[in-house]
Amino acid sequence: MTFADLGLGPETVRAVEEAGYSTPTPIQTQAIPVVLMGRDVLGVAQTGTGKTAGFTLPMIEILAGSRAKARMPRSLILAPTRELASQVSESFERYGKYHRLTMAKLIGGESFGDQEKLLDRGVDVLIATPGRMLDLFERGRILLNDVKVLVIDEADRMLDMGFIPDVERIVSFLPKIRQTLFFSATMAPEIRRLADAFLINPKEISVAPQASTATTVEQFLVVCEDIDKREALRHLIRVEDVKNALIFCNRKRDVDILCRSLAKHDFDVVQLHGDMAQSSRTETLERFKNGSVRLMVCSDVAARGLDISNLSHVFNFDVPHHAEDYAHRIGRTGRAGKLGRSFTLATPEDGKFVASIVALIGKEILRMPIEGLPELPLDMNASGHRGGRRPPGRGGRSSKPSPREPRAEAPKPAPSSASASASAPAPVVPPKPKPVREPDRERDRQGRRKDYGKVDRLGIGELNNPDNTVGFGVHVPEFIRQLPFPVAKPDVDPPAEAEKPIKAKPKRSRGTRAKKPIGLEEGGSKSE
Repeated sequence: MTFADLGLGPETVRAVEEAGYSTPTPIQTQAIPVVLMGRDVLGVAQTGTGKTAGFTLPMIEILAGSRAKARMPRSLILAPTRELASQVSESFERYGKYHRLTMAKLIGGESFGDQEKLLDRGVDVLIATPGRMLDLFERGRILLNDVKVLVIDEADRMLDMGFIPDVERIVSFLPKIRQTLFFSATMAPEIRRLADAFLINPKEISVAPQASTATTVEQFLVVCEDIDKREALRHLIRVEDVKNALIFCNRKRDVDILCRSLAKHDFDVVQLHGDMAQSSRTETLERFKNGSVRLMVCSDVAARGLDISNLSHVFNFDVPHHAEDYAHRIGRTGRAGKLGRSFTLATPEDGKFVASIVALIGKEILRMPIEGLPELPLDMNASGHRGGRRPPGRGGRSSKPSPREPRAEAPKPAPSSASASASAPAPVVPPKPKPVREPDRERDRQGRRKDYGKVDRLGIGELNNPDNTVGFGVHVPEFIRQLPFPVAKPDVDPPAEAEKPIKAKPKRSRGTRAKKPIGLEEGGSKSE
């Protein structure tokens, strides 16, 4: 089957043939006709299978029919890394050179100036990383309501890098009716959930099992002490017929250290990691691609997205902690049917990591001895973390309870009287809170009043009517002591007080006021 049989136009087929390809790969054979039909695609394919051309070729055919409007791209491709975005843009430039399609690339580390000018004129293809895409959208420099095709590449890597929330937000700005192409090297449950949310009745394409590695790559394992790994790597580079090679480290700081070590031993080597400026990264990649240097030490940021033709070797200076990363690393070599070789340097403590890789790829990795270094077995019970956290011991929290135990016995000796006296007032204060004392005083007052009527505390005899008596506290006047009890005076006084207001007052006012007018009338008659 040829590319023309897949439904591609003559201009696109001509560009593909000029690039040196005549037969499509399995994923291209399955994906290109489905994309040309306008269906959503869920593709599961490892690196090096031609996945990028599987969606760029049909997109060129779809977008060739019309032109874009200002600030309104017609297609959007989201990539997790700058290198992968650059690879996709190179694919569009290579295969779309006979079509008048415009393209813009938004990646970190580069100025927006030239790209914004292209967006203002309108672009057919916009390739971006999620962070830069959101930045441009929030600044109001782009509109996404005319996107016809959305491509999410390396979705599993986006999940690992924490880009999924950004991707979900970007998708929410797109039209509901669109064509979505979703590609991932693995299909974890979280990736499946995203695919179900983004795709509508997709065509699922799976080229190879997730656990497989390319059969064109010969894999070898070297087990030695950590201090001997640099010597083993130098020996392998000298012995092997290395045309060009990638050397992977797990940590960015080890990339710089290993690069300096190889340069000290007269190897032509460069380094590539995420902390480098974009201009330096681009220059380093160009030097490595054009053959100016043979060796490039890199971190996993370059494990995906790099398309380096005819790569002969891959060296894993560190065993990757995730078995999937092993397949992605060695997938840089052995492409397009050519043979490649990979070497992994492990220590005995990496036993569990090596076992997980073997379980993933489904076959054993051939052991290779190094001349002058002893062969060591893998320790399957080791944690695999060299130089990790120090176990608890000296200076740890476990040593603190022991000095606290004698402190609990400190109050027992007699010389500690000052501390005992200082601690004595502490338990006395809590039993007398204000809210509790107020009602207790009231009860005490009432109780005292009752007791004074029943108990002869001062020897003055029993009070028959304590409710009508006046209390003087503890002191009792002498004249009260001399009075006999019970007192009869209170029984006589109340009637006398009751007679005064009833009889005396009404007679005085009414008598005088009634007789005066009569006297005046008589006096008046006498005067007459």
